[in-house]
Amino acid sequence: MGRFAGFRYREIIKRLKRFGFVFDRQAAGSHEVWFNAAANRYTTIPNHPGDMPDGTLRAILKQAGIDPEEFLKK
Repeated sequence: MGRFAGFRYREIIKRLKRFGFVFDRQAAGSHEVWFNAAANRYTTIPNHPGDMPDGTLRAILKQAGIDPEEFLKK
């Protein structure tokens, strides 16, 4: 398991809020779009039960423009 394994939706959202992201709108199905006005960036987050797959979390961070190391610190 990678360092990004074991993160659940609620923990990811909590950390994204610390980076300035706010809920923007509901997307298709169980996905949500979050927005950071300061960085003018959007990211889509699946709201699924269980742990977020490592690759999915890395894609969310890349889309949000967040350094993975910084994400782990917050």
